Formats: sequence, structure tokens, C-alpha cells
Amino acid sequence: MPRSDYPSPAWKGWYYSGSAPHRDVPAVYQFITFRLADSLPQSLLRQLLKEDRSMPAMQQDGFRRRSIEGWLDAGLGCCALAHPELAAVVREALFHHDGRRYRLIAWCIMPNHVHVLIEPQYSLPRIVQTWKSMTTRWMLLHNARLGLGVPGRTLWMRDYWDRFIRDEQHLTTAVHYIHQNPVKAGLCASPEQWRWSSTYRAEG
Repeated sequence: MPRSDYPSPAWKGWYYSGSAPHRDVPAVYQFITFRLADSLPQSLLRQLLKEDRSMPAMQQDGFRRRSIEGWLDAGLGCCALAHPELAAVVREALFHHDGRRYRLIAWCIMPNHVHVLIEPQYSLPRIVQTWKSMTTRWMLLHNARLGLGVPGRTLWMRDYWDRFIRDEQHLTTAVHYIHQNPVKAGLCASPEQWRWSSTYRAEG
């Protein structure tokens, strides 16, 4: 098992950021989703929150995740990650600390969000923050030149979603979901055709 050559901040265990629960522990597979700041309008989020509160507490988290994931696949916002130069920078950021701070298992870059499955050996919030910082710096330098359409100076939503992997079946399901996401969103016919994914197979 690869180990980080960076001293990690203290693990937080279970904690809340905003209304979202997170689990920050070493060597537990984590399915992470982070999205562009304008990927969901505030009016839509308020409506989802209203519907969410009308449901039993046990069902709220699952309903909220499914609803938001469905709207993300609809391609709202500037969808700056559809630009190949920015998508390549995000891919580079994901691989930057692979084998040191974490082991990269599966990933997929969608037009307005990113799915990543890793085995962390370093603080999860710090890992995600590094991805966001590296890509935001690049975006600020090239937003106007490429016409990315990112409003203001903020590329990513502040928070992110993470789900720890419970067992082998859950792992298989998570990898399948990540690789099938562009197919489900109608961006390609098969996972292997999506260039910005760990399952991509170049022709020839």
C-alpha cells in the first residue's frame, strides 16, 4: 500500500462542513464529487432543500444527492470543464499526488463536475483543496483567452461530497457509476469513448 511522503494533518474522523457529513480517516476508499460554482442555480437549490425537508430524515440525504446528481448531468452553468485545456489541467491535478497522498482508483471529468475514487493516505479536505487550488489558479490565467465563461474568480463550489466505500460490492458499484456517468448524461455511447475518464481507450 503506498504511503504518503507528506506529514498529514490530524485526521478529523466524522465531521460536518455546512450540512454535509464527511469521514476523514486513512486508507478507506472515498468516492468524491466536486462541482463548478455555477453548476446549480440558487433557486433550484432552494427548491430542492424545500422538498428535502418535507421528507423523513432517513431519506433526505439520498434524495438530495440523487436530485443534485440528476441536475448536474443536465449540464447547467458555464460547463467550463467541457473545454479540453481545462479538463486536461484537472486531470493533471488528479494525478499530481497519486501514489503519495493517495492512490487514484477511478475518475471522470464531466462538463460541470468531477467524480474521483481514491484511497487516501493524507487528509481528505486537504487533498480536495489542492485539486481546487491548482485548477483555479490556471483558470484565472486563461478564463478570458479561452472564453470559459467562469463568472468572477471562483471556479468550484466550496464544499464537496464524499462517500466512504463499505465493501467490495460498494466499490464495484462506485467504479461503475463513475465510468457510466458520461453515458448516462448522453455525452458518449460507451464509457471507453469518454476522453476524460480512467476507462478511456484511445482509438488505434
